[in-house]
Amino acid sequence: MGKVFLSLFISLILLASFHVAFFIINMYFWLVDGYQVIFHGGTLIESLYYSVYLKWMLLLDALWIASILLYALRRKSYKTNPQLHYLETKSKIVPNVCIIIPTFNEEKIIKTILDGFFSQESVKNIIVVDNNSSDNTVNIAKELGATVIEKKINKGYTDSCMLGFKESLKTDSNIVSLIDSDGTFSPNDLKKMLPYLENCDMVVGTRQVQTLTEKGNQNSMFYVWGNMLLAKLLQLKYFSLLHLGIVQLTDVGCAYRCVRRDALEKIIDELTNPTDTSILKPKNWLFSLYMTMLAIENDLKIVEIPLTFRKRGVGESKSEVTKKSKGFVYGMKFLWFILKR
Repeated sequence: MGKVFLSLFISLILLASFHVAFFIINMYFWLVDGYQVIFHGGTLIESLYYSVYLKWMLLLDALWIASILLYALRRKSYKTNPQLHYLETKSKIVPNVCIIIPTFNEEKIIKTILDGFFSQESVKNIIVVDNNSSDNTVNIAKELGATVIEKKINKGYTDSCMLGFKESLKTDSNIVSLIDSDGTFSPNDLKKMLPYLENCDMVVGTRQVQTLTEKGNQNSMFYVWGNMLLAKLLQLKYFSLLHLGIVQLTDVGCAYRCVRRDALEKIIDELTNPTDTSILKPKNWLFSLYMTMLAIENDLKIVEIPLTFRKRGVGESKSEVTKKSKGFVYGMKFLWFILKR
């Protein structure tokens, strides 16, 4: 499926590029030679009509449309098993939540985050996975009662997430939640997410709802639209003719999520031992996207809900995603990962 989807996407980009180039070239010659058109009676329409290149492009367009229709027909029943992909009332559980927080030099905000989650009645365990911080993050976390995993080498965010999910299954928690350590997410949103787990396996957040975001956060126009386009591309990758994707997404980069323990156990081996080792690169930031795609491919039910999203009050962004150049690079990495997988 991945190769076919990638081929269709690349061929669409090439066809669109050819069309634009053909139009620009013809307009240029028509404008330059416009006086000849007046005296010889030729028109732009006539030039296009007799163009061999245009006929080839129309043929390629017809072949692409036929390919996409064939692809769509073959996906008519994709992810439409009533036992796996539709409404289900799961066994009700009394929430016993384990929070995973990857950290790196977050001494200025870690206390606020931990206090916020420890105040949640459903939270019983907090695992801080520290990426070899050089400040006082580890000591503060230990003093506040979190379980701290100290990494001797900074292997990156993805490695911390994977290690955290492994460790969470050693607790007695029946729900596991991942959150960033930058203070942009609210512990109180946990109460919004938990009820959905009665009908799904994983709840992921979206930071795209304007009325729930604080002005000045990292969601610039470039970031919002890029995230939305990638999310819709991901939906199309897993679409069927009956439904536009097995999950409705608007935000592919949101880390804040909750997953039922039984669902996590189904994917933990592949989640923590990916066949695509590019995910493990320290500054890839692909983990959230990878986990979402892995869950879809393993027939886990996912619901996306809007969360409150604040600007980072203290410290600096480790991903530097607020820089447009960095954001563009991450966007291209996300795009390629969605297409090739």
